[in-house]
Amino acid sequence: MSDTLNQAETYYLDACQHIVEQQYDEAKDLLERALTLAPDFAEALANLAYLQEKKGQYQDAIALYQRAINLRPDCLQISLNFGAMLMKQKQFQASESVYRQALGQDPQHAATWSNLGVLLASLKRETEAEQCYRQALAIAPSYDKARFNLSYLLLRQGHYEEGLSCMEARAWQDVFSAYFQFPRWNGESLAGKAILITFEGGCGDMIMFSRYAQQLRHMYASKISLICQPELQTLLSSLHDIDEVFSYHDDLPVSEWDYWVLPMSLPYWCGTRADTIPAQIPYLFADPSREQTFAASLSTSGYKVGLVWKGNPQFENDDTRSLASLAELDSILRIPDIRFISLQKGDASTAAIGQAQYYGVELFGERLQDFADTAAVMCQLDMVISVDTAVAHLAGAMGIPCWVLLPDYCCDWRWGAGSSDTPWYPLQMRLFRQHAGGDWNSVIEAMATLLPAYLHQLAQEKQHLMQVL
Repeated sequence: MSDTLNQAETYYLDACQHIVEQQYDEAKDLLERALTLAPDFAEALANLAYLQEKKGQYQDAIALYQRAINLRPDCLQISLNFGAMLMKQKQFQASESVYRQALGQDPQHAATWSNLGVLLASLKRETEAEQCYRQALAIAPSYDKARFNLSYLLLRQGHYEEGLSCMEARAWQDVFSAYFQFPRWNGESLAGKAILITFEGGCGDMIMFSRYAQQLRHMYASKISLICQPELQTLLSSLHDIDEVFSYHDDLPVSEWDYWVLPMSLPYWCGTRADTIPAQIPYLFADPSREQTFAASLSTSGYKVGLVWKGNPQFENDDTRSLASLAELDSILRIPDIRFISLQKGDASTAAIGQAQYYGVELFGERLQDFADTAAVMCQLDMVISVDTAVAHLAGAMGIPCWVLLPDYCCDWRWGAGSSDTPWYPLQMRLFRQHAGGDWNSVIEAMATLLPAYLHQLAQEKQHLMQVL
């Protein structure tokens, strides 16, 4: 290898290290130096394409990826990265073409089959997607990424036995095994044993799977503890079968329990099936003292509806599951005689100040310090309308009427496929699904049409219950 190529290789390797360290400007400079010395350096072109993608310069990234693939069609990692970027940009046909060309280069490449399966599953071509995942696993039986991808497909279809087994292949950082001096629970008898449920996923996941504390108690666990996000600590302390709740900021003992378990593993080890999902609702409760804090602000008569229109922007599919703004709910917000209470927090709430004033929506989000506050407000509302985020799970766990807006593209497995209800929250939760194409207007119009009669029905049911009591 010539000195010029050696220097280009050195620049490239240094750039790779800067990418790992997220020093993207330095990496870009080094890659451009490498390409000045070796213009046909395919791997350098591909990494530069990745950096352009990170900056949102998608057209530049596409041109660089295509050039890299033309130079090195046998380097399938380039094709995988390119196909994944095209999928994120919803250029589905182009993404499929890239993956199929890669399979033409190597039909025994498990990762390409798995990536193609993800694409086809997102397009609801589920039979083809399942075939892709199973082909990947036939080639590489230990390829956990394909097995985990298959789990989402199976669970969405209601095939819980195999789906939950496959979900155990998910990638996660095993910090718990390194920290705790007791083993991970793998279904052993819990009679007389102490078990710690660790944290995993987002706040919605913790709310959803915390219900399994009751299952563990039925398995005769003597002590059940839980670790969660700080903003959930007070709320999850309302679980009847939990003995203690820690924040992940707390200094935890290393040897106080017999086992630890990931919350998303509980359905698997508890033998959950589609028709045996534990759903004794409510299982989370508001703190009466916090209810009193908000009572004066919410004590007026009339219908009160809580709103959440955006999820966590860090979530990989947030642009699809969230609404662009509060104003997208226009046809709902114009319904008379309803008091709308925003439970939205953070930047989305701040950005909505002007729209909230225009529609008369009351912004409660910044008054909510944690999810116990959110629960205290929600239990004084008639219902909640939310996108797929933690507040929807909280409403479901508390048995509060909730309408959930679900995206057509990459809808989460836990909401099933096509139904308007869910066995995870069977009481008073209704799912409103987007039609193909990603348009929210028809979903929101349908809600607006049904909402007045539904609120009237809820009021009658409440009045009847009060008479009975």
